[in-house]
Amino acid sequence: MKIVMGTDLEGVSGVTSFEDETYPTGKYYEKVKHLLTAEINAAVEGLLEGGATEILVVDGHGPGAVIFEELHPAAKLLHGRPFPPKIFSCDLFRDYDLCMMLGQHAMAGTQDGTLSHTQSSREVDYYKLNGRFIGEIAQFALGFGAMGIPLFFLTGDDAACREAQELIPGLSTVSVKKGLSRTSAISLSPEAARQKIRKGARDALRQQAASPIKPLVWPGPFVLEKRFFYSSSADRYDAVPYATRIDSQIVQLKGESILDLIYA
Repeated sequence: MKIVMGTDLEGVSGVTSFEDETYPTGKYYEKVKHLLTAEINAAVEGLLEGGATEILVVDGHGPGAVIFEELHPAAKLLHGRPFPPKIFSCDLFRDYDLCMMLGQHAMAGTQDGTLSHTQSSREVDYYKLNGRFIGEIAQFALGFGAMGIPLFFLTGDDAACREAQELIPGLSTVSVKKGLSRTSAISLSPEAARQKIRKGARDALRQQAASPIKPLVWPGPFVLEKRFFYSSSADRYDAVPYATRIDSQIVQLKGESILDLIYA
């Protein structure tokens, strides 16, 4: 059983600040990278106990946040920026069976979502796909779903888990903190979070074997609408042939394949 693990930093237990913890200039950025890597390793242990044979960790936090030297020896790491263009279309993931997300946050605008945002906390107001608000969970699940790879497990805060379960009923999740606002939460201790993640990953993989969750697939064609805080962010789409400028802050991208749009 070959598994892709997409990671982020904002949904890790103990993390509540963009400026101090998740931006690379933050005074605690290096510290919280250790917290993320330890949660990854806990998930790897659980997956191995559940029967995984290969695990590819995708460092999904913008500037990178996985400490390579501390990574579990059974895991491989996809890292570095930028990723290959149209990464979903280059057959990199075609041999994998399942995907999961670790350290995930809720979409932009989620009131009780700690560090909620979609792609860029500094630029993006919202994303809509065919009229429905989406965040990074839907992007990941739909991208892999189009390749026949189901999202079967997710960790993060309460709001991220709720968003994932609404998107994919029956999905296994583990919450490591309860958001009180966008910048405050009640977090589990690091050790408690890791134990919960290890058990959750093991149990989710066994549950997937017994009662499989199907890949997330939505019918096309697709219209992905992005609203930015500033017009300058939308300017870069003026030369994109499949993008339409709706107003100074909104662009719409249209296409038949979700793989061409979801991370465009």
